[in-house]
Amino acid sequence: MSGAAYDVILAGGGLANSLIAWRLRSLRPALSILLIEAADRIGGNHTWSFHDSDLTARQRAWTAQLVSARWPRYDVVFPELSRTLEGGYASIASGDFARVIERDLDGAVLLGTRIEAITPTSVRLAGGTVLEAGAVIDGTGMGASTQLALGYQTFFGQEVRLTAPHGLSAPVIMDASVAQQGGYRFVYLLPFGPDRVLIEDTHYIDSAAWEPARLRANIAAYAQARGWQVAEVLREEQGSLPIVLAGDFERYWADLGAQPCAGLRAGLFHPTTGYSLPHAVRLADRIATLTDLRAPALREAIHAEAAAAWRSQRFFRLLNRMLFLAGLPDDRWRVMQRFYRLPPPLIARFYAGRLQLGDMARLVAGKPPVPVRQAIAAACKIHPRQIRKNPNE
Repeated sequence: MSGAAYDVILAGGGLANSLIAWRLRSLRPALSILLIEAADRIGGNHTWSFHDSDLTARQRAWTAQLVSARWPRYDVVFPELSRTLEGGYASIASGDFARVIERDLDGAVLLGTRIEAITPTSVRLAGGTVLEAGAVIDGTGMGASTQLALGYQTFFGQEVRLTAPHGLSAPVIMDASVAQQGGYRFVYLLPFGPDRVLIEDTHYIDSAAWEPARLRANIAAYAQARGWQVAEVLREEQGSLPIVLAGDFERYWADLGAQPCAGLRAGLFHPTTGYSLPHAVRLADRIATLTDLRAPALREAIHAEAAAAWRSQRFFRLLNRMLFLAGLPDDRWRVMQRFYRLPPPLIARFYAGRLQLGDMARLVAGKPPVPVRQAIAAACKIHPRQIRKNPNE
């Protein structure tokens, strides 16, 4: 059977699709939109963070009510370097994200509903109901592809309440003083209250696999080493973010067919950090201003956004190859420690994905913190087949 027609259906209630729906409802309330999510709330169980410099002032303004916590600075820690960097840093907890967006969409969200099939203009729900639209945006996450060579940032986090104040005055976005475990490992800390903190064990590794028992043990050992006693685990979150080493962008998009898509599926994320919120905000802004929201025009606009991002990220992919393919996995922290010795404005531009030519020269100048021959070999690999053939050459 067939359902009513919509202007836009958003398949999957993750970060990108939810922001698109929210922005369309805010700026173009006359449109008929529907956001469909299989879980009982949108956003899953995640924490999204960003630097103030990642967004424009206008973008920070329209996303402000989603922000769970904001800090004026952040810290990094390495075996041979500890540093505080000034600059706003903010986090959005998925609970706050869902509360605000579900309220404002007011009836345009269908929760607890599984999608069985997606086309550019329709979705088939579990049970057979078909809903039609001028366009369907697939935001169900990144699928496997032979067109991309990837590393992964895997993470497991526990938000905990401690028996006493933790003493943190700012986030620690990388504490890489911890023992490395076959890749670049660091602990990420977000102090959400005097005795409440998210402790996240993060690894840059070659596989998307993760071991929750080991990562829980890592978190417990880290808390103990800092003298923290956990009174209660409030929630857990985990994930695996793609880190792009090389790829064929046009073939990747050709494999997606005529389907408009968003978020990780569209390739819209920072290639080195995995941060996706700035890209999702920019895409929501762009879609909300389109005059033609039918599937072909929408796919073309999203493709153009993703293609521009891909072109601008070429240098980042080179750095990723040096991080993943040159030197021993347990020595990858040296690359990041060297990076964090650089001037703060350059670091901010790196996170924002807006490196200048002088920044690029500065990043590769001098002796690399990995074996020179391996660094050169890694930099020269530009196709997925080259990397898969001999990743540690």
